[in-house]
Amino acid sequence: MQVYLDLLREVLEHGNDRGDRTGVGTRSVFGRQIRVDLQAGFPLLTTKRVHTKSLIHELLWFLAGATDNQLLQAQNVHIWDNWAANDGALGPIYGAQWRSWRCADGRVIDQIAELIATIRARPESRRLVVSAWNPADLPDETISPQDNARAGRMALAPCHCLFQFYVSDGRLSCQLYQRSADLFIGVPFNIASYALLTHLIAAQCDLNVGEFVHTFGDLHLYQNHLTDDIVLAQLTREPLPLPTLQLKRRPNSVFEYRFEDIEIVNYNSHSVIRAPLAV
Repeated sequence: MQVYLDLLREVLEHGNDRGDRTGVGTRSVFGRQIRVDLQAGFPLLTTKRVHTKSLIHELLWFLAGATDNQLLQAQNVHIWDNWAANDGALGPIYGAQWRSWRCADGRVIDQIAELIATIRARPESRRLVVSAWNPADLPDETISPQDNARAGRMALAPCHCLFQFYVSDGRLSCQLYQRSADLFIGVPFNIASYALLTHLIAAQCDLNVGEFVHTFGDLHLYQNHLTDDIVLAQLTREPLPLPTLQLKRRPNSVFEYRFEDIEIVNYNSHSVIRAPLAV
């Protein structure tokens, strides 16, 4: 994952220092893109340890259309705790938009089911798109995430907000547009999560995997990550060989995968680097 380290170095050395919603402040660049060959290994960062249990459970939670943080907590996954209301409510975040997009005429659209049906029926379609950016459900930035969730709005606006698939030569590729990208904490997780999603959908559609293309809007490092023991520490480390992904079972539907069906094999990495989360 040298391509990730190159991004890290570019933002560190050439980014602009800016304010942000959290009040922490960032160093930021705008409009970047990386490409990852999914045939070359599973793109899981090796210069620090990524918590694979959390990323697998979160993706399966999205695919289930779930938005209740208590379901993640039951699996000892706590990545959404800072935004959830006491009852676990997060409002209509990713899972709701992916699986039950609410229309003005009362219809509900399952974008993932429609996506897979279209890939199977019309693999050359240019409409293999899923959007989580629903302006009607965006949070009010003047109140807390918890109050937004209680009001029926998203607790947090979607950062990875739109993705598109592309089929060619029997391979499924994915491009993600991420409007806001926390390069140190979030981006390694996002890369692996969408790579896993591509593998799951490819398996359901009898395709091999192709590329993962990650396009960024505001790509940033938080100011409190620009230290010798966080960003600079990671830049001293050499990448290790990538692991591989093994899907142990192909269920009848992408919505029927379980945690134990997914195994990341030979994941060797440098140690964890802990960093504060900007909320």
